[in-house]
Order: sequence, then C-alpha cells, then structure tokens
Amino acid sequence: MTTEALDPSWLKILQAEFGKEYMISLETFLQEEKQKGETIYPKCADVFNAFNYTPFDKVKVVILGQDPYHGVGQAHGLCFSVLKGVAIPPSLKNIYKELNNDLGLQIPNHGCLTEWADQGVLLLNATLTVRADKAGSHQNKGWEQFTDTVIQLLSKNKTGLVFLLWGNYAKAKASLIDASTHYILTAAHPSPFSANKGFMGCKHFSNANKLLAEQSLSAINWQITSQLL
Repeated sequence: MTTEALDPSWLKILQAEFGKEYMISLETFLQEEKQKGETIYPKCADVFNAFNYTPFDKVKVVILGQDPYHGVGQAHGLCFSVLKGVAIPPSLKNIYKELNNDLGLQIPNHGCLTEWADQGVLLLNATLTVRADKAGSHQNKGWEQFTDTVIQLLSKNKTGLVFLLWGNYAKAKASLIDASTHYILTAAHPSPFSANKGFMGCKHFSNANKLLAEQSLSAINWQITSQLL
C-alpha cells in the first residue's frame, strides 16, 4: 500500500498510522488477496481518492458510507459515487431524489460525485477496499480502525464540520465526534429498503448549507452537472 500519492495535508496527520501493526496486517491481507488472484475494488490508484479530492484543510462536510461498491467499474474511492458511464446505484438515485425534493435540483444523468468532493465534501467509506462481487469481504481487516482514526482526527483538529450520518452503521460513528464543536445530522440510509423510513424528507443538504452559512462559510453547490449525451 503506497502513500506516495496521498494528499500531503492528509499524509501529514496520518503518516504514523501506516507504521502501526494493524495497517501492516492489512497490507499483508491485501497482498494475499492479490496473490490468490482475487480482483479488488477500487483499483489501487483510487483507494485514497476521498482524501485526494478533499484535502484535510478543505473539509467542510463529511458523508460516511460503509463499503465500496463491489461490481465491475463502480467503485472509485468516494462513497456512494460511481464513475460516469456506470449505472446510478439505487441508494444514489434516492440521494438525488432527496436533493430534488430539498433544493429543487435537477437529477443528473450520471453518478460521479467528484464535484462535491472538490468543494469540501469528504466522501468516506469505513472500508476502503472490497473483493469483487463479495460485499463486506474486506471488513474487520483494519480499514475501520484507520477510518475511525480519520474521523477522530477531523473532530479533534477542526471545528464546525457537518457530519451526515445515514443508517445505523454510520450513526454509530457519532461516538467518535465531539458534538460540542461539530454538527451531526442523522437519518435513515438512502437504500430502497429504508429511504422512506426517514431519509426522504430529511433535508440534510439545505440544513448543511445553513450550518455552513452560520459560520460564514460558502455553501456547497449540491447540483451535479449532467454530462452531455
């Protein structure tokens, strides 16, 4: 696992993690997966994309996911996001519906969320890799300890972040966040199984912008630009 491409602002605060036993064990596990001929998503160059698109000093909003997508061509290192040309996953379709309901935004024709990441929305999965076609296959191998540390470092070293925690898995991460210095918005997961149990109508996108405005910070432009067909 190379850190050479990791954004310098993140590498500065995360460097020590890469020498710890759990990360060395994780690296060994990933190497063993490759030696067995397993396909791992996302590709190696994209594993740390959440950090590279959103440098530490630019983070304003944090959206937490659980696992990368495990289908061909889907995962590219940002939670809920897929590359242009890939079918929009069901949960993201519901996120777009809520954006339309909340802010009246046009529903895009692709699922790439890099425009959010570029504006300071950290799109962080708890687990950063997965075996092809096997959801959850890289859970409990060390990634969660790494990403929990990321959340704790954000909580400790920044103020006024808006954390959007969707679903029980993400909500459990609230214990890592200092609620006296940050804002935590919770809702059901946007999955079709639960979106109508509290995600639809949560208005997290407009509320996040209100919280940023109260700090004299620029709002997030949540409108994803449709690609030309």
